[in-house]
Amino acid sequence: MLDGQFRKQIDTWVQPVGRSAKRAGISADVITAIGVVMAAACAVAIGLGNLPLGLLLLVLTGVPDLLDGAIAKASGTAHPRGAFFDSVTDRLSDALIFGGVAWHFTQTTDGALPLLPFAVYASASVVSYIRAKADALGYNAHVGIIERAERFLILGFGLLFGSLLPWTLALMLALNMVTATQRFVAVWKQASATRPQAVRRQRRRRSVGETSAAERWRQRRLEARDRNPQRRRAPR
Repeated sequence: MLDGQFRKQIDTWVQPVGRSAKRAGISADVITAIGVVMAAACAVAIGLGNLPLGLLLLVLTGVPDLLDGAIAKASGTAHPRGAFFDSVTDRLSDALIFGGVAWHFTQTTDGALPLLPFAVYASASVVSYIRAKADALGYNAHVGIIERAERFLILGFGLLFGSLLPWTLALMLALNMVTATQRFVAVWKQASATRPQAVRRQRRRRSVGETSAAERWRQRRLEARDRNPQRRRAPR
Protein backbone atom coordinates (compact mmCIF):
# COMPACT_ATOMS: atom_id res chain seq x y z
CA MET A 1 0.00 0.00 0.00
CA LEU A 2 2.75 2.45 0.94
CA ASP A 3 4.84 1.34 -2.01
CA GLY A 4 2.02 2.00 -4.44
CA GLN A 5 1.17 5.42 -3.01
CA PHE A 6 4.62 6.85 -2.43
CA ARG A 7 6.86 5.03 -4.90
CA LYS A 8 6.93 7.92 -7.38
CA GLN A 9 7.76 10.43 -4.65
CA ILE A 10 10.50 8.18 -3.28
CA ASP A 11 11.99 7.72 -6.76
CA THR A 12 12.05 11.51 -7.15
CA TRP A 13 13.81 11.96 -3.81
CA VAL A 14 16.51 9.38 -4.49
CA GLN A 15 17.21 10.41 -8.10
CA PRO A 16 20.20 12.56 -7.08
CA VAL A 17 21.66 9.58 -5.23
CA GLY A 18 21.07 7.45 -8.31
CA ARG A 19 22.91 9.93 -10.52
CA SER A 20 25.80 10.03 -8.05
CA ALA A 21 26.02 6.24 -8.04
CA LYS A 22 25.99 6.27 -11.83
CA ARG A 23 28.96 8.67 -11.91
CA ALA A 24 30.76 6.43 -9.41
CA GLY A 25 30.21 3.42 -11.67
CA ILE A 26 27.97 1.55 -9.24
CA SER A 27 25.33 -0.54 -10.98
CA ALA A 28 21.81 -1.26 -9.75
CA ASP A 29 22.58 -4.99 -9.55
CA VAL A 30 25.42 -4.31 -7.13
CA ILE A 31 23.11 -2.28 -4.90
CA THR A 32 20.53 -5.09 -4.99
CA ALA A 33 23.19 -7.64 -4.00
CA ILE A 34 24.28 -5.42 -1.11
CA GLY A 35 20.71 -5.54 0.14
CA VAL A 36 20.89 -9.34 0.32
CA VAL A 37 24.13 -9.13 2.30
CA MET A 38 22.49 -6.68 4.71
CA ALA A 39 19.53 -9.04 5.09
CA ALA A 40 21.86 -11.94 5.94
CA ALA A 41 23.64 -9.79 8.53
CA CYS A 42 20.27 -8.73 9.94
CA ALA A 43 19.22 -12.37 10.26
CA VAL A 44 22.40 -13.26 12.13
CA ALA A 45 22.04 -10.31 14.51
CA ILE A 46 18.43 -11.19 15.30
CA GLY A 47 19.23 -14.87 15.66
CA LEU A 48 21.98 -14.09 18.18
CA GLY A 49 19.55 -11.97 20.21
CA ASN A 50 20.93 -8.52 19.34
CA LEU A 51 17.59 -6.99 18.35
CA PRO A 52 18.75 -3.33 18.28
CA LEU A 53 21.52 -4.22 15.83
CA GLY A 54 19.00 -6.28 13.90
CA LEU A 55 16.74 -3.23 13.67
CA LEU A 56 19.61 -1.10 12.35
CA LEU A 57 20.52 -3.71 9.74
CA LEU A 58 16.84 -4.07 8.80
CA VAL A 59 16.76 -0.36 7.99
CA LEU A 60 19.97 -0.71 5.98
CA THR A 61 18.40 -3.64 4.12
CA GLY A 62 15.59 -1.38 2.95
CA VAL A 63 17.92 1.35 1.66
CA PRO A 64 19.25 -0.64 -1.35
CA ASP A 65 15.67 -1.56 -2.21
CA LEU A 66 14.95 2.16 -2.58
CA LEU A 67 18.12 2.96 -4.50
CA ASP A 68 18.46 0.18 -7.05
CA GLY A 69 15.49 1.32 -9.12
CA ALA A 70 16.61 4.95 -9.03
CA ILE A 71 20.12 4.00 -10.11
CA ALA A 72 18.78 1.90 -12.97
CA LYS A 73 16.61 4.78 -14.19
CA ALA A 74 19.35 7.38 -13.77
CA SER A 75 21.84 5.26 -15.69
CA GLY A 76 19.34 4.29 -18.35
CA THR A 77 19.80 0.58 -17.57
CA ALA A 78 16.26 -0.22 -16.39
CA HIS A 79 15.57 -3.67 -17.81
CA PRO A 80 13.26 -6.64 -17.12
CA ARG A 81 16.33 -8.61 -16.05
CA GLY A 82 16.95 -6.12 -13.25
CA ALA A 83 13.31 -6.27 -12.17
CA PHE A 84 13.52 -10.07 -12.11
CA PHE A 85 16.73 -10.01 -10.08
CA ASP A 86 15.24 -7.50 -7.63
CA SER A 87 12.10 -9.59 -7.15
CA VAL A 88 14.04 -12.79 -6.49
CA THR A 89 16.40 -11.11 -4.03
CA ASP A 90 13.42 -9.59 -2.19
CA ARG A 91 12.04 -13.08 -1.54
CA LEU A 92 15.50 -14.29 -0.49
CA SER A 93 15.96 -11.35 1.88
CA ASP A 94 12.55 -11.96 3.46
CA ALA A 95 13.39 -15.64 3.98
CA LEU A 96 16.69 -14.74 5.65
CA ILE A 97 15.16 -12.16 7.98
CA PHE A 98 12.20 -14.25 9.11
CA GLY A 99 14.54 -17.21 9.42
CA GLY A 100 16.63 -15.10 11.79
CA VAL A 101 13.53 -14.32 13.85
CA ALA A 102 12.69 -18.04 14.03
CA TRP A 103 16.27 -18.72 15.13
CA HIS A 104 15.89 -16.11 17.85
CA PHE A 105 12.72 -17.77 19.15
CA THR A 106 14.38 -21.18 19.26
CA GLN A 107 17.00 -19.68 21.57
CA THR A 108 14.68 -17.73 23.86
CA THR A 109 11.36 -19.61 24.01
CA ASP A 110 9.93 -23.09 24.16
CA GLY A 111 7.03 -24.54 22.25
CA ALA A 112 5.79 -23.73 18.76
CA LEU A 113 6.56 -20.00 18.70
CA PRO A 114 9.40 -20.43 16.13
CA LEU A 115 6.72 -21.55 13.66
CA LEU A 116 5.16 -18.08 13.75
CA PRO A 117 7.84 -16.38 11.60
CA PHE A 118 7.58 -19.29 9.17
CA ALA A 119 3.82 -18.75 8.91
CA VAL A 120 4.35 -15.03 8.33
CA TYR A 121 6.84 -15.69 5.53
CA ALA A 122 4.62 -18.34 3.93
CA SER A 123 1.58 -16.06 3.95
CA ALA A 124 3.66 -13.16 2.59
CA SER A 125 4.85 -15.42 -0.24
CA VAL A 126 1.23 -16.23 -1.12
CA VAL A 127 0.47 -12.49 -1.24
CA SER A 128 3.40 -11.88 -3.59
CA TYR A 129 2.60 -14.91 -5.75
CA ILE A 130 -1.02 -13.88 -6.31
CA ARG A 131 0.10 -10.50 -7.59
CA ALA A 132 2.84 -11.96 -9.80
CA LYS A 133 0.51 -14.58 -11.31
CA ALA A 134 -2.22 -12.00 -11.84
CA ASP A 135 0.22 -9.70 -13.67
CA ALA A 136 1.31 -12.61 -15.87
CA LEU A 137 -2.31 -13.34 -16.78
CA GLY A 138 -3.13 -9.70 -17.45
CA TYR A 139 -5.21 -9.06 -14.33
CA ASN A 140 -4.83 -6.36 -11.70
CA ALA A 141 -4.03 -7.53 -8.16
CA HIS A 142 -2.57 -4.27 -6.85
CA VAL A 143 -4.89 -4.25 -3.85
CA GLY A 144 -4.52 -5.10 -0.18
CA ILE A 145 -3.72 -3.49 3.13
CA ILE A 146 -0.15 -4.76 3.58
CA GLU A 147 2.88 -5.19 1.34
CA ARG A 148 6.61 -5.59 1.91
CA ALA A 149 7.15 -2.02 3.15
CA GLU A 150 4.43 -2.34 5.78
CA ARG A 151 5.81 -5.71 6.91
CA PHE A 152 9.24 -4.15 7.43
CA LEU A 153 7.73 -1.31 9.46
CA ILE A 154 5.79 -3.68 11.70
CA LEU A 155 8.79 -5.97 12.13
CA GLY A 156 10.96 -2.97 12.97
CA PHE A 157 8.50 -1.98 15.68
CA GLY A 158 8.70 -5.50 17.10
CA LEU A 159 12.51 -5.40 17.10
CA LEU A 160 12.46 -2.02 18.83
CA PHE A 161 10.24 -3.38 21.59
CA GLY A 162 11.44 -6.97 21.85
CA SER A 163 8.68 -8.15 24.18
CA LEU A 164 6.13 -7.20 21.51
CA LEU A 165 7.86 -9.13 18.72
CA PRO A 166 5.52 -12.17 18.86
CA TRP A 167 2.47 -9.88 18.80
CA THR A 168 3.76 -7.92 15.82
CA LEU A 169 4.34 -11.18 13.96
CA ALA A 170 0.80 -12.31 14.77
CA LEU A 171 -0.46 -8.98 13.43
CA MET A 172 1.54 -9.44 10.22
CA LEU A 173 0.15 -12.94 9.78
CA ALA A 174 -3.43 -11.70 10.12
CA LEU A 175 -2.84 -8.80 7.71
CA ASN A 176 -1.15 -11.10 5.19
CA MET A 177 -4.15 -13.41 5.22
CA VAL A 178 -6.52 -10.48 4.72
CA THR A 179 -4.43 -9.13 1.84
CA ALA A 180 -4.19 -12.55 0.19
CA THR A 181 -7.96 -12.87 0.40
CA GLN A 182 -8.46 -9.38 -1.06
CA ARG A 183 -6.19 -10.11 -4.00
CA PHE A 184 -7.66 -13.54 -4.63
CA VAL A 185 -11.19 -12.14 -4.71
CA ALA A 186 -10.15 -9.27 -6.99
CA VAL A 187 -8.49 -11.58 -9.52
CA TRP A 188 -11.31 -14.13 -9.28
CA LYS A 189 -13.86 -11.47 -10.19
CA GLN A 190 -11.80 -10.26 -13.14
CA ALA A 191 -11.23 -13.80 -14.39
CA SER A 192 -14.92 -14.67 -13.99
CA ALA A 193 -15.85 -11.67 -16.13
CA THR A 194 -13.78 -13.01 -19.04
CA ARG A 195 -16.05 -14.46 -21.75
CA PRO A 196 -15.26 -18.17 -22.35
CA GLN A 197 -16.39 -17.85 -26.00
CA ALA A 198 -13.73 -15.24 -26.64
CA VAL A 199 -11.12 -17.52 -25.12
CA ARG A 200 -12.18 -20.42 -27.36
CA ARG A 201 -12.08 -18.24 -30.46
CA GLN A 202 -8.64 -17.01 -29.48
CA ARG A 203 -7.38 -20.57 -29.09
CA ARG A 204 -8.88 -21.53 -32.44
CA ARG A 205 -7.18 -18.61 -34.15
CA ARG A 206 -3.92 -19.51 -32.49
CA SER A 207 -4.12 -23.13 -33.71
CA VAL A 208 -4.85 -21.93 -37.26
CA GLY A 209 -2.01 -19.44 -37.11
CA GLU A 210 0.43 -22.14 -36.03
CA THR A 211 -0.34 -24.13 -39.25
CA SER A 212 1.65 -23.06 -42.29
CA ALA A 213 -0.06 -21.93 -45.50
CA ALA A 214 1.41 -24.89 -47.40
CA GLU A 215 0.00 -27.38 -44.94
CA ARG A 216 -3.44 -25.77 -45.09
CA TRP A 217 -3.38 -25.83 -48.92
CA ARG A 218 -2.32 -29.51 -48.93
CA GLN A 219 -5.14 -30.33 -46.55
CA ARG A 220 -7.68 -28.62 -48.79
CA ARG A 221 -6.43 -30.55 -51.86
CA LEU A 222 -6.74 -33.84 -50.00
CA GLU A 223 -10.25 -33.00 -48.90
CA ALA A 224 -11.23 -31.97 -52.45
CA ARG A 225 -9.77 -35.19 -53.90
CA ASP A 226 -11.74 -37.24 -51.40
CA ARG A 227 -14.96 -35.46 -52.35
CA ASN A 228 -14.59 -35.58 -56.16
CA PRO A 229 -14.82 -39.40 -56.60
CA GLN A 230 -18.02 -39.42 -54.62
CA ARG A 231 -19.48 -36.75 -56.89
CA ARG A 232 -18.55 -38.70 -60.04
CA ARG A 233 -20.07 -41.93 -58.71
CA ALA A 234 -23.27 -40.26 -57.52
CA PRO A 235 -25.11 -40.25 -60.95
CA ARG A 236 -24.48 -43.96 -61.40
